[in-house]
Amino acid sequence: MSRLNKADGRVRRHIRLRKKIRGTESRPRLAVFKSNTNIYAQVINDKTGETIVSASSLEKEFRAKFGGKLNIEVAKTIGETVAKRAKEKGVQAVVFDRGGFIYHGRIKALADSAREAGLEF
Repeated sequence: MSRLNKADGRVRRHIRLRKKIRGTESRPRLAVFKSNTNIYAQVINDKTGETIVSASSLEKEFRAKFGGKLNIEVAKTIGETVAKRAKEKGVQAVVFDRGGFIYHGRIKALADSAREAGLEF
């Protein structure tokens, strides 16, 4: 048997989570993905397969502001931005999908800032 690496373990955890978490029209899913260089957040309605809003550290405004750095401050800003955009589209409550990542560091900072900006988890 071969050993799993970190990425394979994360994917397995994400699949296990996705069996339980589904985004609906009234309560879409806030999906988070982080790489070594960027962080992404999307609000998704799984019934229709539609991405309602998204935000990422690749957007020009964030690249100019943070200069390509990726830290907790960037994650907080992404969380606030995705929450603002979701509220503009009429989304009040979401289901949080951490994407198989540990709820710690940048993932936690993004979730906390989205809560502070008005999204219900």
